[in-house]
Amino acid sequence: MTGRTAHPKIEKLIIDRWSPRAFDGSDMPQEDLDVIFEAAGWAPSAYNVQPWTFLYARKGDANWDLLLSQLIEFNQGWAQNASALVFVVSAVNSTGPDGKTAPNHSHSFDAGAAWMLAALQAQSMGYHTHGMSGLKFGEAETALGIPADHRLEAAFVIGRQAPKETLPEFLQEREVVSDRKPVSEITRAGKFA
Repeated sequence: MTGRTAHPKIEKLIIDRWSPRAFDGSDMPQEDLDVIFEAAGWAPSAYNVQPWTFLYARKGDANWDLLLSQLIEFNQGWAQNASALVFVVSAVNSTGPDGKTAPNHSHSFDAGAAWMLAALQAQSMGYHTHGMSGLKFGEAETALGIPADHRLEAAFVIGRQAPKETLPEFLQEREVVSDRKPVSEITRAGKFA
């Protein structure tokens, strides 16, 4: 439905996924959110340590205002109309089968894979997501009780899309599906340079 042009072998769900800012604020059943989180949990991770944790709030619940306040003001303005707000946190260390704890080089990479599966699952259920790094980094970790051996990666919202006219005028023109760089610009055979 996005009007994007891509190779016909690319999964339609991937092509149709995009990041709107206009959400209708409707209630999202906890069961739907749990399904999205379970799908995220199927992401691959180094040594299967699954280093991600999702901190979340549903619109209007006891945690909503706290989580929303950890976004920068610009993102608060539109994200307040989503149905759920999720912060992605990853563990920077992992404990191996030998019981030793060591830095986990791929914790951010693995958490990113989990976020993407959440986004695709949400899309398949008729929701949209919008990931963001416009957070109050340095403050949010304390406000959300994130331990020092964890990293706040990003946040995302989930909800049903609303007409772009529900957004402030300056955002309406930005409420469009974006295209992607061609494969020739994002790949190199062999060395980087």
